[in-house]
Amino acid sequence: MSNNSQSELHTRLSQVKLLVLDVDGVLTDGSLYYTETGEELKKFNVKDGLGIKLVMQAGIEVAFITTSTSLAVLHRAKKLGVKHAFIGTENKLAVLKKLCEDLNLSLSQVAYIGDDLVDLPALRAVGCPITVADAMPENKDCAVYVTTLAGGQGCVREFCNLLIAQITY
Repeated sequence: MSNNSQSELHTRLSQVKLLVLDVDGVLTDGSLYYTETGEELKKFNVKDGLGIKLVMQAGIEVAFITTSTSLAVLHRAKKLGVKHAFIGTENKLAVLKKLCEDLNLSLSQVAYIGDDLVDLPALRAVGCPITVADAMPENKDCAVYVTTLAGGQGCVREFCNLLIAQITY
């Protein structure tokens, strides 16, 4: 990353008041596990969880917005203390806009991490669009930062560390 783009990233990070996370492919590796009875299971990374808690302790709101209807997402949000978790979301940008309105924030104050095409409208609308190492090329093209780690492999923690370093800088 050049000094110029690094400076732009730091400027964008300094404005972040809300971190929004996609779930499948970001908080998980994107794999879907099913029991014999059809129950869906998800595997979350504990390092990402601590990163989320640290970001919230630093005063930044966190939200999950996913198309998944798995209740595991709500359980993970509750376990981490994430107050804003939206499942079964077809239009992520509409939900994000409503959340920003409720929190009295602008889209320019949002960092959004999304890995797939369904995340593109939100990524294009926010001040700090982020994606993961194994994201779709279109997502990488519009991101100001691409994590070195893949979805479910600590990529959220990587970004949280970057965000916290900017806050405490």
